Amino acid sequence: MDFEDRIVIATPEGIDLELTLAGAGSRFAAALVDSLLQLALSLALWAVLVLGIGGYGVALFAVAAFLVAFAYHILFEVLASGRTPGKRWTGLRVVRAGGHPVTFLPSATRNILRLVDWLPAVYIVGCISVLVTTRNQRLGDLAAGTLVIRDQARVPAPAQPRLVDRQATQPAGRDDLPAWDVSGITVEELVAVRRFLERRHQLELHARTHLAGQLHDRLRPKTAGVPAEVTGERFLELVARAKAARV
Repeated sequence: MDFEDRIVIATPEGIDLELTLAGAGSRFAAALVDSLLQLALSLALWAVLVLGIGGYGVALFAVAAFLVAFAYHILFEVLASGRTPGKRWTGLRVVRAGGHPVTFLPSATRNILRLVDWLPAVYIVGCISVLVTTRNQRLGDLAAGTLVIRDQARVPAPAQPRLVDRQATQPAGRDDLPAWDVSGITVEELVAVRRFLERRHQLELHARTHLAGQLHDRLRPKTAGVPAEVTGERFLELVARAKAARV
């Protein structure tokens, strides 16, 4: 029996994206790991700046300790695809509510409110909020519009070979389009493919791979003449070109 909390997000492409939410236990474990790392870093800075320098070192340590407390989470979440070392160790990731990568402002918002979530001690307010909200969100997540999800383990997909014939390598006119029968694909499905291709670089890898796979599985049976090696996003790119030329 599966006890994991899951949510389904409707995407503009008309495909449902399923995300597995992180629970209170795994989030607390990630927070504990990060807190221990922050403590170790603060102690190292204390030894270098206060014990080693003295005088101005105390002021420098105060600034450094503030940055360790507040910038640690923001930097890792923005620069490491939503994963601090603690989240990476526990297999978690922060994303925006629509499955998009977390950016600076949402990350800063959720981490400033971390002070409230830690009250009165040991993350009690945050744990209660995670337990009672439908999307397992602490107060910072509610304010920032973010989610903490389980980072789905995926076997890297093999590199998709590009077509080496004239049809795929020459971006000229209609004569260079794939000679596929795309008559079974509707205009609405073409719009869904275009929407995905336009915004795919804004999506998390998991969401991007999931959506591309679902679109591929939906449209491939409706497309005749597709070489077996053409899959995933390459298939969608060529479908969009072939279908647009025939609409």
